Amino acid sequence: MYTSVVRLQNVFGFFTTVAFVVAAFIAASDFVTERAPIVRTLKTTSVQVVRGRPHYYSSKKEEYAIINFSLDADLSSLFTWNTKQVFVYVTAEWPAADHAKTNATNEAVIWDSIITSPSADHLANIGPVAMKKLRKSAGGKSIDPNRGKLSLKNQRHKYKITHPSGKLAMTDNVTLRLHYNVQPWVGLLTWDQDVDYGYWKALKNGVSKRFKLPAIKEKKPASAGAR
Repeated sequence: MYTSVVRLQNVFGFFTTVAFVVAAFIAASDFVTERAPIVRTLKTTSVQVVRGRPHYYSSKKEEYAIINFSLDADLSSLFTWNTKQVFVYVTAEWPAADHAKTNATNEAVIWDSIITSPSADHLANIGPVAMKKLRKSAGGKSIDPNRGKLSLKNQRHKYKITHPSGKLAMTDNVTLRLHYNVQPWVGLLTWDQDVDYGYWKALKNGVSKRFKLPAIKEKKPASAGAR
């Protein structure tokens, strides 16, 4: 009854119970921490529609859009002592052709970034020089509020926009939207929200003004005198 194996099982069971209770308290602490992310500026700076092969592996030519943008946002309130990293991304959204019947919306990611907390800097997929600068910026702090402050001017796109129909030119009612995903050390993954939940406030001004994708630029014909 009191063999070494039984005692070891009892110790292990007690340890896992304590670890579970502590983890539950850590996860619950996020719900009493205020979140108030805000976007001050989100606008396009350059919009183009090109016909060609959007990717090197594309088998046919199609229309694709290239969108550059400017972003000024403060997501620092998303970082707490339990935050591992925050995944931030910008999407372009526009109503589907049958939006009136299905209320469907097209959505495509044009840019993304992973912002690590100082305690998770070792997980960042960057070079040694950039890693040294990143750790130096935190200055030994467990929480660095500056990590969540984004100021991007004429940010180049990461991903081109395509559509299964192969047509994008002159698409109307397009908007840019900022999204985030908070990944804690312990607890549930949480995404940006449209309404307030207790201490967690909805993202303010996270959608840009509506704009229209331009027509495809036609190539200028060669002049008659050209040889």
